[in-house]
Amino acid sequence: MRERVLRREQVLDVPVEEAFAFFSRAENLEAITPPLLRFRIVTPEPVEMGTGTLIRYRLRLHGLPVSWLTRIEEWDPPHAFVDRQLRGPYALWHHTHSFEPLDGGARTRMTDLVRYAHRLGPLGTIVERLVVRRDLDRIFDFRRDSIPGLLARGAAA
Repeated sequence: MRERVLRREQVLDVPVEEAFAFFSRAENLEAITPPLLRFRIVTPEPVEMGTGTLIRYRLRLHGLPVSWLTRIEEWDPPHAFVDRQLRGPYALWHHTHSFEPLDGGARTRMTDLVRYAHRLGPLGTIVERLVVRRDLDRIFDFRRDSIPGLLARGAAA
């Protein structure tokens, strides 16, 4: 299993507490996921976030139904949290969300650091180049583009 890393940074025009509040609401994940994935949280709402929280999702990857279960491994409001896939499409999915105050607290640098690996063995390198990384880039591009508007509309409340 070859581990790969995806790192994205984005500056948000809200204080760190507001940015963290937005991401600490599991239901906001649906709003920042491309509609094509038909992403839905299966865990009954409201999801009380904290260390040990389990969240079940359903989505479609290239038309195929996928069930996904993650656990919040670390919870450090308003600075960071980590979710790890327990069951799902990846052999490894470890996602660290970090929030750093900027400009005297008026803005926030949000960093996503995803360590992942697929289950495809030797074929995986080809699939990684042709499909997996492209899909992840599109998902995180969609997030980058949708988050500022959602924050401006007060979706964190």
